[in-house]
Amino acid sequence: MKILFVSDEECPALWDYYIPGRLADYQLIISCGDLKASYLSFLVTMARCPVLYVHGNHDTRYESNPPEGCDCIDGHVVEYNGVRILGLGGCRKYHPGSFQYTDRQMRGRILKMRWPIRKAGGVDILVTHAPAEGLGDSEDVAHWGFPSLRTFLDKYSPGYHVHGHVHMTYGQNIPRLQSYNDTTIINAYERYTLEIPDREVPEKKKNKLIWINDPPEYAR
Repeated sequence: MKILFVSDEECPALWDYYIPGRLADYQLIISCGDLKASYLSFLVTMARCPVLYVHGNHDTRYESNPPEGCDCIDGHVVEYNGVRILGLGGCRKYHPGSFQYTDRQMRGRILKMRWPIRKAGGVDILVTHAPAEGLGDSEDVAHWGFPSLRTFLDKYSPGYHVHGHVHMTYGQNIPRLQSYNDTTIINAYERYTLEIPDREVPEKKKNKLIWINDPPEYAR
């Protein structure tokens, strides 16, 4: 399965200078946050696949104007063509505002996911806005990572942890890829393509987004 991850900055090649068919090879698109709602709505219109997203700390406008035609997986475990995905948006709290959490709050959000993760039999991809502590974060308080996410990686060992928040334009030493135990960590700034082997799934589940825990109201 070919997955396009986007985050933080709109990609001109996928928007301003879009060429029809450029998204044809992707089976799934996932946003790690801090992108215009109109950009995600454009991607889902031009693509032949679902667009999933979690909230970034600058996505407060989504509360009144969410991306049309896209699915919010923030606080949800979903499965698509056999790939199990957990979404946990937001960043470390550094001033008042939506989609910002103390590490204690993030730890509580993770605890609420124990049953859906168990029901799904694990997680293949963890999608967040902010990185885990010490694994792609920065020294300034607005870009600290979550210790609780690092604990999550230790406990559940997803194949991939994909995040945004830390722009690769912030410095020369910001890694695109890292390895942590059995997890590949990906900074999805602007765009990143991930290809993983196809899974065998029943025909009735192919190309369908399956909600492991309760879906949002609009998806019911």
